[in-house]
Amino acid sequence: MIIAKLAYKSLLNRRASVLLTLFTIAISVMLLLSIERVRIDAKSSFSNTISGTDLIVGARTGDIQLLLSSVFRIGHTNNGVSWKSYEYITSQRGVNWSIPISLGDSHKGQAVLGTTLDYFSHYRFAKKQNLTFNKGRPFAAINEVVLGSEVANKLGYKLNDSIVISHGMGNTSFHHHDDNPFKVVGILNPTGTPVDKTLHIPLAAIDLIHGGKASLEHAHEHEHEHEHEHDEHNNLVGHPKQITAFLMGFNSPLYTLQIRRNINQYKQEALLGIMPTVTLKELWEMLAIIEKILLLFSAVVVLVSLLGMLTTLLANLSQRRRELAILRSVGARPWHLFTLISIESLLTTLLGCLVGSALYYLAIFSAGGYLQSHAGISVNITMLSYYELGLIGVIMAAGFIIGLIPATRAYFYSLSDGMSIKA
Repeated sequence: MIIAKLAYKSLLNRRASVLLTLFTIAISVMLLLSIERVRIDAKSSFSNTISGTDLIVGARTGDIQLLLSSVFRIGHTNNGVSWKSYEYITSQRGVNWSIPISLGDSHKGQAVLGTTLDYFSHYRFAKKQNLTFNKGRPFAAINEVVLGSEVANKLGYKLNDSIVISHGMGNTSFHHHDDNPFKVVGILNPTGTPVDKTLHIPLAAIDLIHGGKASLEHAHEHEHEHEHEHDEHNNLVGHPKQITAFLMGFNSPLYTLQIRRNINQYKQEALLGIMPTVTLKELWEMLAIIEKILLLFSAVVVLVSLLGMLTTLLANLSQRRRELAILRSVGARPWHLFTLISIESLLTTLLGCLVGSALYYLAIFSAGGYLQSHAGISVNITMLSYYELGLIGVIMAAGFIIGLIPATRAYFYSLSDGMSIKA
């Protein structure tokens, strides 16, 4: 206890250099914990880009290709799904809901998605979070569009603006549907998913602007003339020949496996049903190199901070040779000096870990909203897990071992060496 008190007072006496070392360790601990939390939650958020959907059905390609095209809007499928097959499959027992989606158009490089009102009711992201509106409402007419948050912010759109979509994906298009402008009626809240970069229009609008049957304005007028003869939902769906894919939710997981098997063996059309959670896991495993890079970066950060602490301790030790010699002269044994330096390094590491943990919570609390809205990473603010506590324990042990190096040097310092004056 006496040596511990002496170590504490020694640290206070050298508080400037100690605070610098402590701050270095604290920053490394904060970065390590933050990187680990972001790594774990990024994996979880990636897996939850689409949540609560049991099956995604599209033309028979590959599992990952279908996922990328239908969820991430990356690439495209050569074939679609006939509307007849969609209606047959979704009418099966156990189907709770379905969302048809039609892709292939764009607006200034942003994907345009044709769908139904069920999209806003049943589509989930992250941990089964609903889509919510920042402004406006879902489309209620065939010439209305709902924008993702990033589309609205990037292109500066607001409610009631008119936009024209283009045929084909990408930034360059040679065919613009100028005769069919859409009016912005809703802007979604940020989700950190591809939804933010998407423009949502009624499924019937896709069919009309490509089929050339009528302009959207004429179709909209036709809706009002027969608003009591037709259901509004059907007017927004129309009768498309085919769609890109569709999402399904079931009343029970048993139906998921049964209908998935039936879809993959469907004889009328070459279709593929995938479970998004399983396919997302496979895709993440393909991107495992990113996870390894983050782990390597974390290890380098900790190593650099510990080497910095070692450098500071050795530099301070050279300046404290006379102090240690005085301690020897008043009866301190070599092992006393060894224990003193060891306790000092252990206390510095412990305080650094405590301060770093506090900074970690401050960082994730401050950046949680930004990561969710801009990177799609839903960060959980929870107590440190056993794994994270284990990481701190490793840092503590490493700090103690690092402290043994200057402690060993102090052990072998002689009284005459410490009292002598060197040029």
